[in-house]
Amino acid sequence: MKAGIVGLPNVGKSTLFNCLSNAKAQSANFPFCTIEPNIGVVNVPDPRINKLEELVKPERVQMATVDIVDIAGLVKGASKGEGLGNQFLGNIRECNAIIHVLRCFDNDNIVHVDGNVNPIRDKETIDIELQLKDLETIDKRLEKVKRAAKTGNKEAQTEEALLNRIREALLQAKSARTIIPQNNDEEVLMEAFQLITAKPVLYVCNVDESSAVNGNKYVDQVRELVKDEEAEVIILSVGAEADITELESYEERQVFLEDMGLQEPGASVLIRAAYKLLKQQTYFTAGVKEVRAWTINIGSTAPQAAGVIHTDFEKGFIRAEVISYEDYVHYGSEAKAKEAGKFKVEGKEYIVKDGDVMHFRFNV
Repeated sequence: MKAGIVGLPNVGKSTLFNCLSNAKAQSANFPFCTIEPNIGVVNVPDPRINKLEELVKPERVQMATVDIVDIAGLVKGASKGEGLGNQFLGNIRECNAIIHVLRCFDNDNIVHVDGNVNPIRDKETIDIELQLKDLETIDKRLEKVKRAAKTGNKEAQTEEALLNRIREALLQAKSARTIIPQNNDEEVLMEAFQLITAKPVLYVCNVDESSAVNGNKYVDQVRELVKDEEAEVIILSVGAEADITELESYEERQVFLEDMGLQEPGASVLIRAAYKLLKQQTYFTAGVKEVRAWTINIGSTAPQAAGVIHTDFEKGFIRAEVISYEDYVHYGSEAKAKEAGKFKVEGKEYIVKDGDVMHFRFNV
């Protein structure tokens, strides 16, 4: 599961990516690794794993991660191949969610591609390019499906109706995510269409340092514009975040944050938001060898969660042994939680809750 950073050139995307790619922004202890020049595997800051480490004292700790993709700046005409539009739009299509960076600061030394700062116009520029690309995709699919629909094929007729609804929305400059699937068949089709504007989106307002806590007039404009999108808006001073990553010690970084009026780096807030945007959650395994956070989709069953560790765990699943994170911490250990009757044995139908501490029994 990957979240792609998009926006116009010179809005702070690459600086933000570099902040995320520097582990010091999130944690003093855990490394970041780059698997490709523009893809970063970033640790998800989670104080719960620090608490489990304190209680269990394991040999090693492994945090949950999220993949962040740095996608180069889109420009007007990208949907028609302007700049490196087709390549960049292809990169976005491969992502599961979008982090849309908007410039919300004035600085005469940083050129804006359109001459002045206007996050509303910038957002619309990106939206239109993505919508035009999706319109092209929809029209191609409609060409194919119309013939089958005319023969009375029910599945084709369902697909044609949904495609026409999406097309109408796109022609009104609305994104595909505004179309709510009416049933399971439509949900499956929406997934199959792989539309860029159907992906969930998170807006990052890149502000100057003095606006990092409360935002500014540009942030207010963005919030007003997206209020009906059910999308989260995060305020981030990317320049200040870059300065934080340059500081060597945890203590120095905390002093810098306190001076800004922040409790933690904005990059940490962003990573958790991206994790949530991707509909991911965490369960833990805790033993003397390792305390580890495992990433699963929200709504995963116990066997599916076991399969993240190893496919054999899912194939041969017998049962899951579960202690909630809150009970584990309250009683201070697995043994004491068991003594207090807070140890549960769950079967194949169990839906894993965020923060569950789990062991799996399996037989292959």
